[in-house]
Amino acid sequence: MSRKQNIIARAIEANVIDQNLTAIGVMDLDALKKTVDDVYQAFPANFFHTFAVKANALVKVLASLREYGMGAEVASPGELIIARAAGYNTEDIIFDSPAKTVQDLRTCIENGISINIDNLQELARVDRLIRDFPNTKSVIGFRVNPQIGAGKIGSTSTATATSKFGYALVDGDNRQRLIEIYQARPWLKSIHTHTGSQGCELSLMANGVKIITDLAEEINEFIGSQQVTRLDIGGGLPVNFSSDEIKPSFKDYADVLKAEVPLLFTDKYQVKTEFGRAIVAKNGVIITRVEYTKNSGGRHIATTHAGAQILTRTSFLPKSWPIRVTGYTSRGEEKTEQNSEVVTTDVAGPCCFAGDLICVAQSLPKLEADDYVMVHDTGGYYFTNHFDYNSLPRVAIYTISGADNDLTIDCIREVESLESVLNKM
Repeated sequence: MSRKQNIIARAIEANVIDQNLTAIGVMDLDALKKTVDDVYQAFPANFFHTFAVKANALVKVLASLREYGMGAEVASPGELIIARAAGYNTEDIIFDSPAKTVQDLRTCIENGISINIDNLQELARVDRLIRDFPNTKSVIGFRVNPQIGAGKIGSTSTATATSKFGYALVDGDNRQRLIEIYQARPWLKSIHTHTGSQGCELSLMANGVKIITDLAEEINEFIGSQQVTRLDIGGGLPVNFSSDEIKPSFKDYADVLKAEVPLLFTDKYQVKTEFGRAIVAKNGVIITRVEYTKNSGGRHIATTHAGAQILTRTSFLPKSWPIRVTGYTSRGEEKTEQNSEVVTTDVAGPCCFAGDLICVAQSLPKLEADDYVMVHDTGGYYFTNHFDYNSLPRVAIYTISGADNDLTIDCIREVESLESVLNKM
């Protein structure tokens, strides 16, 4: 029996999913630790790895990542609060929002939280704040857009010519202007780029990293000393959603970087990463109950309680974000072609619009009412980022840890029943 089969069996045995609790999110903390270990084994000691909090902003998960040795990259004031609640020290946090307020900047600079400046107007604000906090421990740099093009998913490509993110390096005389900005400000110690994300090739990501590495070298040579000491190369390692295979792996990415930018693998610079989805996606699943099934136009339709409210990207952009599902009986036995008829199936969510579908026209072992569906690779940007967190929560979130034959399941976010909510009105 696989670990995932054990997880669903334990969830059913522990009665954590029933007629009232119709969908749960599960994070496997032991698998999460192995992923973090894989990251650190793939890169040399001059690399420091942070986790992009937006990918999974659950305090319990973040606290575990902190224990496993990761820092935190935050992109909003709310994420900063959550990271602090998870126990992160300020020196292990970097604030990357493209819309930082003056108060956001003041909070970071006053408390030694690192920042990446997005634009020249933000630079002017930081200039003023540095006068108030000349001895800040914040590591401050510019986010640079190398403008090298998009990957396969336009909405997650961050290095296009017109990207909303960062300082456009190729426009006009911007490169020389940026070098002079660094020369005039000895407190600018870092350079950042986030070139890739889902749908981007490793070669594209490595090209963006090479551009900022060359830029750092040019700045330091122009100044005559090594003022830039940190290279923040972002995250964005793609995730394989088509199977359990981890590809590309962190070692694959490290090998590409070593071939393209060997300077990173010396001790000349501290190198910081900001991986998010690649850390958590494969370590989380959603389990939901099939409420009803029917046949429509020759298509078998299974209606579940997991849809656009917790699988938002897939529901709205199914071609860009396809995900796998596996069916289980009400007793937790996996449904296979050996024990069930295979039929063309739509797995539907509960939201009241036609596009609320987990998958469409897939050949699946036939799902029946009260069966369960496991939605794979959903540990990032799915059950941790759903629509109805603050209205009527229908999804509880659990963690799993321990050996396969002795799993421990712990609730980290409870769910209220409809009756309990109505009684409060």
